[in-house]
Amino acid sequence: MKRTTNQHSSASARRGSPATEGAAAAPTRFAGLSDIMVHLDGTAEDEVRIAHAEALAAVSDAHLAGLYTNLLPDYGMIMPGDAGAAAATAMLEVEERVRREGAQTLERLQARFARIGVRNELRRLDASPGAMPGSVAAEARWNELFVATCPYREHAAAGWDEVLEAVLFESGHGVYFVPPGARPRARLDRVLIAWSDTREAARAVAEALPFLRSTSDAEIVAVELASEKPASRGLNAIDIAAHLDRHGVKATIRPVEHGKRSVSAALLDEARHRSADLIVMGAYGHSRWREWIMGGTTRDVLAASEIPVLMAH
Repeated sequence: MKRTTNQHSSASARRGSPATEGAAAAPTRFAGLSDIMVHLDGTAEDEVRIAHAEALAAVSDAHLAGLYTNLLPDYGMIMPGDAGAAAATAMLEVEERVRREGAQTLERLQARFARIGVRNELRRLDASPGAMPGSVAAEARWNELFVATCPYREHAAAGWDEVLEAVLFESGHGVYFVPPGARPRARLDRVLIAWSDTREAARAVAEALPFLRSTSDAEIVAVELASEKPASRGLNAIDIAAHLDRHGVKATIRPVEHGKRSVSAALLDEARHRSADLIVMGAYGHSRWREWIMGGTTRDVLAASEIPVLMAH
């Protein structure tokens, strides 16, 4: 695997110079985000992700790193023998073309990043499908937040679901998933926390603290199972609400029965009802074997949410 890095920004910006004049101002600033990374793949969704990432970097005075991922051919598909040799030659030609096109895409992204009003840099990562997930996860580890498009969508760009799973499960940080085509909200005032008494939910709340401290309306939604006794419903959210209060976050608790709906449908219905700007939830499952628990709640929310979702594992 070969990785090339393009440092678009100046050396002074790398050392922590003030953001470029003209950066969007916001009445409430985030504390706790110093480095944000945004996934770039050369498609039209790059502009959507950049808009969200720039807005988040502006309100947190964070450094923004763009990671352009350029998928190379998969040589593991080549069979031995004469046919394999011919296939290898064809693959080399494809790789040369992909690298040339990648260089052209990088030039366009450099021009776009030159207009960004926050400290930034642009990196390029060329890798095969097998190497790309781990390589992107490694890049994400030095950033508090990774901005990406919600996976599992119809007509989505191919090849990125496994990469984003690796970032979510292996980077050690939160991922800010953006629905395709969604514009950034002016403010993230109304945050819905999907709470369950699990490690994953606790990790998501911890990663979301910079957002939660600036919100004016945080709601802890505990989706209750029919098997739970009515007297105990919502009780496991009381302690996390008290914890948030000690961080200066005033959160209300709302037990929600999902009835005949799936857990994901109940969460998304509540988000629409509350006109939420952001959903915070834990990511459940194991990416390597694609084992998803809670009825596929993680996957279903990412596939259907109309607003950004901040997830952590």
